[in-house]
Amino acid sequence: MHILGISAFFHDSAAALVCDGRIVAASQEERFTRRKHDERFPTHAVGHCLQQAGITASQLDAVVFYEKPMLKFERILETSLAFAPRGFASFLRSMPQWLQKKLHLPREIDAGLGGDYAGPIFFTTHHESHAASAFHPSPFEEAAILTLDGVGEWTTASWGVGRGNAIDLHEELRFPHSLGLLYSAFTYHCGFRVNSGEYKLMGLAPYGVPRFKDLILQKLVRVHDDGSFWMDQRYFNYGAGLTMTGPRFSELFEGPPRDPESRLTQREMDMAASIQAVTEEIVLRMARHVHARTGQRNLCLAGGVALNCVANGRLLREGPFERLWIQPAAGDAGGALGAALMHWHGHLSKPRTPDARDAQQGSYLGPSHTNAEIRAALDAMHAVHETLDDAALSEAIAAELAAGRIVGHFWGRAEFGPRALGHRSILGDPRDVTMQRRMNVAIKFRESFRPFAPAVMAGRQSEWFDLQADSPYMLLVAPVAGQHLRTPEAGGAAPTGIDKLKQIRSDVPAITHVDNSARVQTVDAATSPRFHAILQAFERRTGCPVLVNTSFNIRGEPIVHDPGDAYRCFMFTDMDVLVVGNQILRKEGQPPMAGAEAYKRSFKPD
Repeated sequence: MHILGISAFFHDSAAALVCDGRIVAASQEERFTRRKHDERFPTHAVGHCLQQAGITASQLDAVVFYEKPMLKFERILETSLAFAPRGFASFLRSMPQWLQKKLHLPREIDAGLGGDYAGPIFFTTHHESHAASAFHPSPFEEAAILTLDGVGEWTTASWGVGRGNAIDLHEELRFPHSLGLLYSAFTYHCGFRVNSGEYKLMGLAPYGVPRFKDLILQKLVRVHDDGSFWMDQRYFNYGAGLTMTGPRFSELFEGPPRDPESRLTQREMDMAASIQAVTEEIVLRMARHVHARTGQRNLCLAGGVALNCVANGRLLREGPFERLWIQPAAGDAGGALGAALMHWHGHLSKPRTPDARDAQQGSYLGPSHTNAEIRAALDAMHAVHETLDDAALSEAIAAELAAGRIVGHFWGRAEFGPRALGHRSILGDPRDVTMQRRMNVAIKFRESFRPFAPAVMAGRQSEWFDLQADSPYMLLVAPVAGQHLRTPEAGGAAPTGIDKLKQIRSDVPAITHVDNSARVQTVDAATSPRFHAILQAFERRTGCPVLVNTSFNIRGEPIVHDPGDAYRCFMFTDMDVLVVGNQILRKEGQPPMAGAEAYKRSFKPD
């Protein structure tokens, strides 16, 4: 039985296909259209899912949408009335899309599937989809479930229990009280884009001190022992207006929102540190409450807040649960997968047999390309490339990395979710003291303060990080192991703010954040044999089983989708080497590409 799950029209449209309970494929629309966070119907992602299953839309048995639009519309109407007349501008802005598309989901789904599907269309609630995406692929027979995001229909957080094939959600927090929206309000006020800049805010936090934490807890948020909370809406504007924060918020935090792209000040760093500290406290209180109510040893997490890997790492170290499993596509995109699984296990009551590893298959659920397709695409772009077998290629990549060169790696099926996990990645030597800035400024064209993640062979993580658990999806932050830390040079005042970047803190400085932490990915040979082989080859040359791993894209663009995207990204940045499938390309051997040098000059280092 083939079940298609869809998330669309709100944020990060995606499609996922489940066949008899097995995850066949999943992908986000942005990868195909090159429009970041594309919210339109996921036509291309659906096409990939159907192609991977070898079926047409007419052969689908069910289509499931990840939330209930009428409930969401009810919330928008009631909120507009509650905040009237202030909410009128926001209401007018949202109505055209609702009246044209969002209230006509069956029609839109029919059109998106080319009119070929005549079967039933089902709807789950937003947080049911999150809960199903968290529990059903997990390795647990039973577990507590916690979902946290901005807002679905009305719900902003929920908890429950999963047992066997059943999910029972017990309690919820409702709009406008939302941890996701609280964090996004600070994202907005610090000058970053809501729904994408939250990663930046999390990365900025260690540069500051949480001097606003008490102020947040006194004025903005009243937090209860169980982690539930009440937010004073007088300081916010997301319920009624077109911005996240209002004048009272600016008065409280020493000025108006930072202009995007302007210089970061200590205020923004301290605001980031403060809201991160509050977020972690709320997550810990919620988790302790859920543990006390359920008595479960394991916890599954989903929703956009579950991508806060600093909070996740602290929850694993300090929280009451023995094991965590976090959906790799924890945001709205993962709702497509959750919707399909919810229908199979929940609505149809089909049995579930947990996989000892998990059912997510490394989250390598996107498209792949044959070597013949790759060669044809590169030839069409007049690229100069050489073919190597797998063993020779892993050794060649390791040699380039050990020589300090930056390598783009495109291999196998693409990752589902926001993290690159080695198949659409840019790799570097973590021992290189210049690597972090080189990658940020000359490859990613982004702020130099942003940290990079390490990839390490599974089973070796405890040698380099204070982490025993596997972290295959790069969703846990852990301290760098003490034996690899370096004592700061004596003399002078301790650096503050961005100046903290200048200190060499460990044997792997390119992946050690200014608080001596790292967002760890563990790489298993069974799920990603090529990436694991590269790590092995690099260790043979250097004695270090760790690499820098960042997503294969440049600022403002989705992760690369096809060989042409990979080659353009290679040529438009200062990347040294590109590997696509079994083809290796070196920058010095490539013909010039029109516009590449002008593009690189258009970005100024901060």
